[in-house]
Amino acid sequence: MSEERTVKYDPLIELMKRFENVRIADSGTDAFEGLSIEDQLKKHIVDGVKKNLESRLEVALETYAPIQIINEILLDGMKTVGELFGAGKMQLPFVLQSAEVMKSAVRFLEPLMEKVEGSEKGSILLATVAGDVHDIGKNLVDIILSNNGYRVVNIGIKQPISAIIEGVQRGNCQVIGLSGLLVKSTLIMRDNLMELNDRGLWHYPVILGGAALTRSYVEEDLRAIYKGEVHYAQDAFEGLRLMETVGQAGEEIATGDEEFAPRVTSHRVDVLDQALYVFNGVRSDVEPQATSPELPFYGAKKQTKFDIFELYKYINKIALFRGQWQFKRQEGMGNLEFNAWLEENVEPIFERMCRELANVLQPRVKWGYFPCNSEGNDLIIYQDDAKTERLRFAFPRQRDGRFLCLSDFFRPVGEAPDTVGFHIVTVGEEVSKQEKKLFEGGDFQDYLFTHGMGVESAEALAEYWHKMIRGEMGIDDQEPADMRLLFSAKYHGARYSFGYPACPNLEDQAKLFDLLEPQDIGIELTEEFMLNPEQSTSAIIVHHPEAKYFNIR
Repeated sequence: MSEERTVKYDPLIELMKRFENVRIADSGTDAFEGLSIEDQLKKHIVDGVKKNLESRLEVALETYAPIQIINEILLDGMKTVGELFGAGKMQLPFVLQSAEVMKSAVRFLEPLMEKVEGSEKGSILLATVAGDVHDIGKNLVDIILSNNGYRVVNIGIKQPISAIIEGVQRGNCQVIGLSGLLVKSTLIMRDNLMELNDRGLWHYPVILGGAALTRSYVEEDLRAIYKGEVHYAQDAFEGLRLMETVGQAGEEIATGDEEFAPRVTSHRVDVLDQALYVFNGVRSDVEPQATSPELPFYGAKKQTKFDIFELYKYINKIALFRGQWQFKRQEGMGNLEFNAWLEENVEPIFERMCRELANVLQPRVKWGYFPCNSEGNDLIIYQDDAKTERLRFAFPRQRDGRFLCLSDFFRPVGEAPDTVGFHIVTVGEEVSKQEKKLFEGGDFQDYLFTHGMGVESAEALAEYWHKMIRGEMGIDDQEPADMRLLFSAKYHGARYSFGYPACPNLEDQAKLFDLLEPQDIGIELTEEFMLNPEQSTSAIIVHHPEAKYFNIR
């Protein structure tokens, strides 16, 4: 393993990277020439151009009051941005670039304005619900709403309902916006709505968003529970559209309907219980292996020195560019044309982020091996004598199909002990601090890029270390030469992360912590069994050749 590297920058490269994201080609003419001052300012917003912004704002101040410039000109530009995004004609990173310009303009104008009561379009409290450490979605909503004339009180992640209620009352907000990534977060949202009912606070409209939510769950099940208004926002711009009507309606909802009887429907609110369904009456058709890899060592080890540029090779660029950064193929663009566009426009951003985060990312790994046997749905982990039970995992089983369960991939009790591996990886908390600094400073585009790099760098480290583990276990006989096949898990065995379909029980993270003790590489477990820092991931490593990803249905 190579030593840590100190990154030194080439001044020419540093100069060139400052122009990588310029969206308007220099045609030798001024693109603003001939436009009215109003249209010039709108063009600054729509095109995301900061150059000469302040001088043009000064010209506009000769005719308009600062609040007029914001409400009648700049917000009209942001409306155009929203329309372009909704029509699929503007990519999210460029929307954020426009928001940066809007924030810069407002920052310039604010000292010249007197605060006028009622000048804001509306107000909302935003929070990620208790136990959930994910905030990128919530913060994108913050960016879009706050740069479209709304006052946003963003109280952060892992917020219990008591803090949400205190925040919305102290902040004198009209609407509550709740976010969460996990399936369990959707159940917490349900409980939060019931708590608002119990406290007689249903006059607050609630907007819900997050990857695990569905429109039908919110608009059917949760609406049946909550006495007030509850809405689903698929993205930040749907949240913006909702705020145009929800915030005003919030003050008009009656608060004395004693006859209201909340009706709880069960086909979605028990989704977590369904995911953890345990069916011990059958076993799948998976045949345990007659032999298993020898234990490379018992217990856990750690690795803290990595060549970050070697790890970058394991980043899945499709997941990063299209998933995290949300660059999407535009209407009429074929796959080949889109890939060429990504190569020309997005690859330079990736290369810049690799350089800028080289000394920010702090990759660390804890991994280990243990003797084990299966017993029904359970996987028993032994002490180093390979016969005394140390702990056991209880995995769910499919209700139909092959009736698969993770325990089936290991030899059962009564046969010789099998071998199981575990790992937990992180790229550290410094990248989260960098994200926070960028977000608070209004550098919204780089905030998105940095968050995506942190998440996918952690995944790259997990992919890289799983390869190292396959080597240690002697199951590296099917290693793909093409990195794309690596990302498709075309190798011997599989790694399954807790919280995902085959092993959805996040509480199992506590058992993994018992085995690996990753606190010494800076990873902690939250009260809801999530990993902190956010840019971390864990897995159980299964060596069986039939082990592939599957869902519990």
